[in-house]
Amino acid sequence: MKKSLKVALIVFGVLIVDQWLKIWIKTNLAYGEEIQLLGQKWALIHFVENDGMAFGITLGGDYGKLALSLFRIAAVCFLLYYLRLLLRSKVSFGLIASFSLILAGAIGNILDSAFYGLIFSESSPHGPGVIFPEGGGYASFLHGKVVDMFYFPMYEGFFPDWMPLWGGEHFQFFRPVFNVADAAITVGVLSLLIFFRSFFSSQADQVLTETTEETKGEGGDEPNISPETVRTVD
Repeated sequence: MKKSLKVALIVFGVLIVDQWLKIWIKTNLAYGEEIQLLGQKWALIHFVENDGMAFGITLGGDYGKLALSLFRIAAVCFLLYYLRLLLRSKVSFGLIASFSLILAGAIGNILDSAFYGLIFSESSPHGPGVIFPEGGGYASFLHGKVVDMFYFPMYEGFFPDWMPLWGGEHFQFFRPVFNVADAAITVGVLSLLIFFRSFFSSQADQVLTETTEETKGEGGDEPNISPETVRTVD
């Protein structure tokens, strides 16, 4: 199986699961409604939406929301370009798969921001949203909210009084609510940091520079980067 086909399967696989689950949550649960997973109080489907980044981090205001959406689109364009270069080189497929997961997650959240405001009604604690409501959706293009649902409050308590800054304050682990796209981005980034750190010491710039030079030099033909040029990381 070609590497490009494997990349397509990873990206579309993540997107299908991500979007199916988000649409099901949006159209079946009221805002804030919870479902226990396997009967565990610390493993929940908890429906919330956010205007910002992964794990519910926000960037305030309509202009902040628009700036974030445009940044995501730019990041996706760069990832598509960089993945194309990696597919032409001899790097490990594990590295390519990591970037593919990040790309899939970024696209998944862009779809929410770009289109959910156009095709869904506003969700509320009184009932689920409606797809393609009469009168249109709740927001304009690129101003939709990202649907989150996975919530794992495994432990909560209070910091010891002797602890600086947070002494005596309440804390909860794990507080963020996230979705499949967020999880894909996180797995991709952690894989890069844990297994492919050496790639970023020098090879990343080599892939960009030498692939571009060889493409120009051969009139657009596929470059031939040897394993000695880009060291494979397994």
